[in-house]
Amino acid sequence: MNAPLLLRYALLTLLAGTCSFGQTQAERDLRFTRLPGTAAKPDGVVIPRSYALVIGISEYPNLPKDRQLEFPFRDAAEVYTALISSEGGQFPPENVHRLLGKDATLANMRKELEEWLPSVTKADDRVVVYFAGHGFLFPDGKAYLAPYDVDPEDGPKTSYSMDRLGKVIGSKIQGKWKVLLTDACHSGAITPEADTARINASLLQIDPSMFSLTASRDRESSFESERWGGGHGAFTYFVIKGIQGEADADGDGVVTADELGEYVRVNVRRETKQSQNPTFERGSFDPKMVIAYNPTRATAAPTTAPEFGALVIESNMDGVEVFVDGQSQGIVNRAKPLMIPGLAPRVHTIKAVRMGYEPDGPREEMIYPGQSTTVSIRIVTVVRRKKAALDEFDRGMDLYQKGFEKNYQKAAEHFESALGIDPQFSRAALFLARTYNALFDGEKAKAAVRKAIEIDPDYAEARASYGGMLLDAGDLDEAIRQLNAAIVHEPNNSLTNALLSQAFTRKQAYGEGEKFGREAVRINPGHAEAHFMLAEALHGGKRCEESKKEYAEYLHLSDFDSKLAGQLNYYLVGYLVGMGKKKRAAQTDIWRELQFLANFGICDCERLSKNFDSAIRYCQVALSQDPKDVFAHYALAVTLAEKFNQSKGAGLLAAAKTHFDTVIQLNPDTAEAEKSKKYLANINRVLVALSTGAASP
Repeated sequence: MNAPLLLRYALLTLLAGTCSFGQTQAERDLRFTRLPGTAAKPDGVVIPRSYALVIGISEYPNLPKDRQLEFPFRDAAEVYTALISSEGGQFPPENVHRLLGKDATLANMRKELEEWLPSVTKADDRVVVYFAGHGFLFPDGKAYLAPYDVDPEDGPKTSYSMDRLGKVIGSKIQGKWKVLLTDACHSGAITPEADTARINASLLQIDPSMFSLTASRDRESSFESERWGGGHGAFTYFVIKGIQGEADADGDGVVTADELGEYVRVNVRRETKQSQNPTFERGSFDPKMVIAYNPTRATAAPTTAPEFGALVIESNMDGVEVFVDGQSQGIVNRAKPLMIPGLAPRVHTIKAVRMGYEPDGPREEMIYPGQSTTVSIRIVTVVRRKKAALDEFDRGMDLYQKGFEKNYQKAAEHFESALGIDPQFSRAALFLARTYNALFDGEKAKAAVRKAIEIDPDYAEARASYGGMLLDAGDLDEAIRQLNAAIVHEPNNSLTNALLSQAFTRKQAYGEGEKFGREAVRINPGHAEAHFMLAEALHGGKRCEESKKEYAEYLHLSDFDSKLAGQLNYYLVGYLVGMGKKKRAAQTDIWRELQFLANFGICDCERLSKNFDSAIRYCQVALSQDPKDVFAHYALAVTLAEKFNQSKGAGLLAAAKTHFDTVIQLNPDTAEAEKSKKYLANINRVLVALSTGAASP
């Protein structure tokens, strides 16, 4: 981010059982890698600074239809979720980069592996690299991972070699704990089956100092199927379950490398009837390295033997989401039971939900070692709202959409009344939450939106709103987790993608901010705020020419009288708080605030490009929308002074002087005020010199 705007940001921030194996399964190969040994800390659980790269490719444009894969994209998306979970990997979301589908090109893989990770990692860090997709052995005898744009006719030049991967992870990427998860497809899909052993061997031999867990032994197949969690590779499914805490054999809340390796090996062998045998060699890596930590499981009774059970979920209805111990396990349909293997022997809580129906559960089911427990889900009762509750909700909506404090206060009363009449009215709870959020009553807002999610756990809109409220509170990591959960249910929601763009931009993870901003714009090119969020990410990443276009598109799309306060407040107020504009939504016009920020952003970019006339115009427009903004006055004053140095017009200095004076008057305690005093001293000397005809200094 450029320095003046960064100063503005800084100051404003202050002010996821054994059953029949007769189902068709695609074959896949994979492997996992190990980290340098590090002594376990005796003073408690210590999680190092952590970075990860997650890659998943299901469809390859240069491969025939029968050689496409089905689940790697989903595998990678859920590995990401497990890694960033506060009850899993505990990776900071901005430190986990994703290359999914068409984004996983060879160029992007090289950039992330050879530029980004080496530039951010240090000696004491934890690093995970995960790949799900095709593996190849080409005529040169070397093994490769296949990026999205692989050309099988020119394999070595269009793939990422295992040799290169080993050198990069071993020497370029730093870290005391390094993990490589490679879920590569069965080589027989592309090259002869006999080559499987060589691909597996290459994966194992990348670096003996890392934690290396492979999907299968030499000459074995690895599989993917709907039987595992509704659609996963067997290996990756149990990696995810393990990270979520099922691999915690001693009940201390920590999943170590050894525990994860043993959990995955035992369960994949059982599920595939020993056809697939994950392998990890106990080499020089630290067996106590922390792969995941779930403090809520720290009091669980230890699993004394590696005997796990399974759930088989049957349903009378399609599209039912199943939760076990509060974590979503996937969707079950009437014709396809949902298999949930790898569960620790103990009591588990099960709940099944479908929007518009009363849930089944929560209920408790005992899981026994080595046994499958079948649970029949019945979603029967359609939720029917009482007319009185609907009437109260409609009255609340009328007021909510008008915006401003008095209307919000009255709207809250009607939403509360609707919930009192119908305690399962999740939409009333959601809009009650939005109303309290607009009134800046954060605790009531969070309680109400959590109620909406409790009523309907698959309510993506409520999760997105919760994410926005967490942005308000500055809890950016949890906001990203909630928004990521919403994306799982509604991937083509422009608003949710825009909010994720905002969250990553506020964490100064501008690349991720740009990615979600562009996705928001792709989904809905007419979504003005999506263009604004994308512009902010580009601006922060010092890409002013591109950001100016997005700011301008936002201004064009939002060029109307401001009548959207109520419609915009529930998710955009979080942006203003992030910008330090901690005004009550009831007391400000968010549309006008965003107009201000867009004009200010263009002003700043134009100034940096030395387009001073244009910069002055945009700053002046920004100040017409917020006449008391210190940074806009300062930016305009500096621009006028720079314009003077270019054209020597005395009127420019006088105008600059006025704005520097205003900065001091508005807030004399800012760094900008101190700088303004120095500018003013110089300006006064120059003005005196000009008035006496002397040469200016």
